[in-house]
Amino acid sequence: MTPQPFLDPSFHVRWSQLQPDSIVPDIRAALQDAQSKLDAVCVTDRGRMNFESVFGAFENATASLNEAWGLVSHLDSVCNSPELRTAYNAILPEVTEFFARIPLNESLWDLFKTYSQTPSAAALTGVQRRFMEEALADFRASGADLPPDKKSRLEAVEAQLAQLTQKYSENVLDATNAWELVIDDETKLAGLPPTARDAALSDARAKGLGTPESPRWRFTLKAPSMFPIMEHLEDDAIRQQVWAASAQVGLQEPWDNTQLVRDILRLRQEKATLLGKANFADLVLERRMAKDGATASKFIEDLHSRIGTAFRRQCRELQEFKAEMLRLPATPLQPWEVAYWAEKRRKALFDFDEEELRPYFPIDGVLNGLFRLTEKIFGLKIKEIPAQFVDPALPVSNATAPEVWHPEVKFYELCNENGIPLGSFYADWHPRDAKRGGAWMNYLKTGLPPGDEHDRTLHLGLICGNMSPPTEGKPALITHAEVETVFHEFGHLLHHLLGNVAIKSLNGVNVAWDFVELPSQIMENFCWDRDSLDFFARHYETGEPIPAKLFKKMLAARNYNSAITTMRQLAMAKMDLALHIEFAQAPPEDLDATIDELIKSYQMPLQTKPPSMVRRFNHLFSSPVGYAAGYYSYKWAEVLDADCFTRFQREGILNPAVGKDFRAKILSQGNSQPPDKLFRDFMGREPDLTPLLVRSGLV
Repeated sequence: MTPQPFLDPSFHVRWSQLQPDSIVPDIRAALQDAQSKLDAVCVTDRGRMNFESVFGAFENATASLNEAWGLVSHLDSVCNSPELRTAYNAILPEVTEFFARIPLNESLWDLFKTYSQTPSAAALTGVQRRFMEEALADFRASGADLPPDKKSRLEAVEAQLAQLTQKYSENVLDATNAWELVIDDETKLAGLPPTARDAALSDARAKGLGTPESPRWRFTLKAPSMFPIMEHLEDDAIRQQVWAASAQVGLQEPWDNTQLVRDILRLRQEKATLLGKANFADLVLERRMAKDGATASKFIEDLHSRIGTAFRRQCRELQEFKAEMLRLPATPLQPWEVAYWAEKRRKALFDFDEEELRPYFPIDGVLNGLFRLTEKIFGLKIKEIPAQFVDPALPVSNATAPEVWHPEVKFYELCNENGIPLGSFYADWHPRDAKRGGAWMNYLKTGLPPGDEHDRTLHLGLICGNMSPPTEGKPALITHAEVETVFHEFGHLLHHLLGNVAIKSLNGVNVAWDFVELPSQIMENFCWDRDSLDFFARHYETGEPIPAKLFKKMLAARNYNSAITTMRQLAMAKMDLALHIEFAQAPPEDLDATIDELIKSYQMPLQTKPPSMVRRFNHLFSSPVGYAAGYYSYKWAEVLDADCFTRFQREGILNPAVGKDFRAKILSQGNSQPPDKLFRDFMGREPDLTPLLVRSGLV
């Protein structure tokens, strides 16, 4: 067993050594080390201050702790277990309190302010000046100027938020895993695509259910299992059953998140009040592109007004289609009917079923094509490195091969066009009970570019998802929507791996939250262009590209129900902002009724009112900040990505000159400059909303 495995600085992580019983002692050791280094910074000789002795030393003080805690948090997301959860929750308050105390440290704050007023500080330029300004702003926004009693209360609030949001996340995971539907009558599967049937059959067998003579099909609330049922299954009663189970996630004991939502909202509001802001939205948006809650709300309401007519028309058309098919009067649909009838209508209008595309998207082929496309556009080289999953109870068979945390995980290296390594990354794509839902990118190590004081050190990142799994005899065939998700997360990963900033905390995805989705969302555009599709959309058996006729149908159906899809995002953003602006002071007793009233004009008319998704909305409530008061960022960044992509459309989708310009002016810059300046550097002007509306077919 490696001593202090979570503190091992090696680039290749020894995942087999990262066991739950090491978490508490290792993180406590890292906390003590970080505190000792911060104490040393605080007593810096005021007569010999320079950037390195003040801000450079501060940056380095928590580096080991950040990496160790990153490993723990990652394992909590992908290898959750009772033992790991116990250890994580045992040390979480200490970690939270430590980070909350840093900006409240009066000696450190005095040092920062004193140095910032010296001629040495005034002479700083580039990333050093940017880091100093960002650090000063971080401290002020985190309460550095508060009196002692308020500082003490702020520490307590931060600790409570960390614990409550972690419990919220655990409840969502546990409630999702607790439900299953096992079907033993194959006639009930009418309408379900073969890929979904095969996956359900494989899942049942993996759980020891059914036999070849008497098969069973197991379904869960994980997206690859649930979505095909809601979109294709003819049995209305089963769709209702699955929808009802999904709607209850976070709503029923012992996983009821209702009170947690109220408590989290109250604590966020208290935090905002302590820090002199009217509400939590104004607090978290102050240094983002939107600047305040009112601007973000106006942005959402403006988009809402622009697409309202199209949204109401599309809702009405869906009702009328169902009525025509069943020879009944047009009435609002049930919530478990919406996806089903929307798919029926899509097929009727465009003779297009998304399942037709699945054979062209084997996930390994998608990834290989994505890498080749990325290499061409951005001037990179990507290769898979053979890796190993190591049983901690067994000796390591290959000491040189990098380890992974699960047998399905793969490991890759990314180099520049000259073959010089820039970093590596892990990819983990399929659902497991011990893995949280959704898709995400994260980083484990941040490298540094070569310079006078440093040789290049490498970045280490990861991408995870819950995509359609492989079935017996077939590779994992994913949907086009899942392809977009793969490209999206890889865009985030490129933002990290291509970071070329000499200060780690200004690198990569450490940017304003409403700018961070630009590199990810711009990648989704390449999933719709013929030239770029041909890099990765190949039939898993024949290797043939998507036929021209199918591609035309795919494009024709691209903006089908786009107003409904957009309005759903706007509804979630509206709910988020309203909860953190209007209702945080006194969270409503009846969450569902209040939220329903807030987003009434954003919602499709339905016969049965669904409970709000607020109790299972991990984006907002599974971490102390996360996307809270920031869900609008997805649409905000869509404006930026649609606009930026017009350069690729104008100058060449696969034009390396444009790709390298985007890499140089956006992907490599991190937070070294304000995001609005980075956008202007690439586009030569301010953002324009029109390209997004054009792309969505809403003008």
